[in-house]
Amino acid sequence: MKNKKVLIVGTGNIALTHKKSIKKISKKISISRVASRNFNQKYLNKNRNFDFIIICSPATKHLNDLKLIEKNFKKLNVLIEKPLFDQYKKINTSSLKNRYFIGYNLRFHPVVDYIKKFTSKKKVFFVNVFCTSFLPDWRKKDYKKSVSASKKLGGGVLLELSHEIDYIYWIFKNLKIDYSFNKKISNLKINTDDILCMFMNDKNNITFNVVLNFFSKINNRKIHIDGKDFSLCGDLIKNELIIKKNYRNIKKKFGIIDTYYIQNKKILGRRYENLCNLNEGLRTLRLIKKIKLNAKKN
Repeated sequence: MKNKKVLIVGTGNIALTHKKSIKKISKKISISRVASRNFNQKYLNKNRNFDFIIICSPATKHLNDLKLIEKNFKKLNVLIEKPLFDQYKKINTSSLKNRYFIGYNLRFHPVVDYIKKFTSKKKVFFVNVFCTSFLPDWRKKDYKKSVSASKKLGGGVLLELSHEIDYIYWIFKNLKIDYSFNKKISNLKINTDDILCMFMNDKNNITFNVVLNFFSKINNRKIHIDGKDFSLCGDLIKNELIIKKNYRNIKKKFGIIDTYYIQNKKILGRRYENLCNLNEGLRTLRLIKKIKLNAKKN
């Protein structure tokens, strides 16, 4: 990893998280940071020699950032923080000169990874996914001034918590929406949606229930799955799994794993398995578009 040069676009919390993860990979990696408003042609005219670029700008700026990178680089690895864009946009991915990944790092969470492997050859009936948290506790700064609270910057629960949509799609594939409810219902001082409730199914007749919000004062991030001869509950905050199978309880406890570290190390080492690629990022945005359209009917 020595002599690698990394550019991080953005100066917020997520940019700092990526900087820390890169330093853990190797102290010999050179890290540059630039504010998203200053990432432009003038900057790149003076700074071009990078092996890896991480985009942590607001989602509404991601497409322009991608176009700027396409204009100035080729065969470069680029990580764009989720969501890929603030809304679905058609892109001819086959014509791009660089390799893009989307920052859905929960794919590397040990609970999610175990569930993907465990359910691969199992008959699943029902998947219940929920993620609840309190937006004002997310960051030290005033939540009302954050990207998450701003519709024009690509905030809102549906985009901000799209990790769950990505890993469900990654594990089970071919999702179809039956019902969705997505709007603002709390007293948070934001102009974005703050709740998503959704039912889906897939080609294997699995039923999915997804509940996301960021107005709950109790933090929860869990996956509950019922299938033939088993039930399991995975807790992504406590890093543990409980499986009931053949009348036996099996409890698995995982250590704390830095999923950003794993994700960035894979990209720097050019080992791309399980990373979210550009087409998968676009697929998630297509599903989000359908969720919004379905929610307007309800």
